[in-house]
Amino acid sequence: MKHRLIAADSRKLKTIEDESVQLVVTSPPYPMIEMWDQSFGEMDPSIRADLEDGSGMSAFEKMHAILVDVWRECDRVLEKNGFVCINIGDATRTLNGQFQLYSNHTAVVNCFLSMGYSVLPDILWRKPSNAPNKFMGSGMYPAGAYVTYEHEYILIFRKGNKRSFSGKKRELRQESAYFWEERNLWFSDLWEIRGTSQLMSRKVTKRERNASFPLEIPYRLVNMYSVKGDTVLDPFCGMGTTNLACMISERNSVGTDVSGEIIELALENLEAQAKTVNAVIDGRIEAHRRFISGLSDEKREKCYKNVPHGFSVKTRQETAIRLRHLSSLERNGNEIVCEYE
Repeated sequence: MKHRLIAADSRKLKTIEDESVQLVVTSPPYPMIEMWDQSFGEMDPSIRADLEDGSGMSAFEKMHAILVDVWRECDRVLEKNGFVCINIGDATRTLNGQFQLYSNHTAVVNCFLSMGYSVLPDILWRKPSNAPNKFMGSGMYPAGAYVTYEHEYILIFRKGNKRSFSGKKRELRQESAYFWEERNLWFSDLWEIRGTSQLMSRKVTKRERNASFPLEIPYRLVNMYSVKGDTVLDPFCGMGTTNLACMISERNSVGTDVSGEIIELALENLEAQAKTVNAVIDGRIEAHRRFISGLSDEKREKCYKNVPHGFSVKTRQETAIRLRHLSSLERNGNEIVCEYE
């Protein structure tokens, strides 16, 4: 499997062919979150003027106009029947003394509807916080406090009709199945997953934080909406978390980031992840063994046998699941090549 990282503006993915990608998994810069003001302002200087003038909705719309160009480019490279999964949070901000919610997820949904995509049920990613002073507003007095946001959205879109599988792809789909207990967890509409550290491993020009989401999120999405051998694109790859999820899952991947420094850091990060890849695979197998051992004797007797691994599984659709360890990882320029046992 190959994992290619490219320093490029995601509005112009010239090196990626039309309809060559089966899945997009990404977390873009969130409009109206202050850490991204500079990036958006460099792409459209009028955004800076709007923020200085307190014209929040005008800045919000212009920021999303930039993202729309990225979504259109994703549409070009995504094959028919492919999926797009976008992690995005809404923003709250005070401008000119006026506190307001800026609904980023609504803007993204409207964009994909306008491109003819099917909007599928979304997922709320709840990030538990123990911060003692997390509430906003006037304390205990009514009519002046605001609900505190501790969730983000994972939006899911499909291009065209349901994907069909035949021949080798059908076999790979069977190998790529998830366990019964994983399905029950992954396909819930609420994921409670703690965030991850966003500090850069070393100083990078113009960016103090990497805005990474935890590996568990792209790992689940890659397994839910693609099969082994597919190609997954992250147009805002940052430190390569989506690419790492693909390395574990035996998918190919392409990641882009406008910063060449970030891309180099991501490549170095992926080079050092061989042990992580195999640890995640081992952990997944061990979690399944614990699940089976926790079943009653009566339920275990009704289980099926997984052929590649020899353990019991709940359903016939799990009998071909094959989880392979990474045997080698080699970097060649801006590409990481992985071989499996």
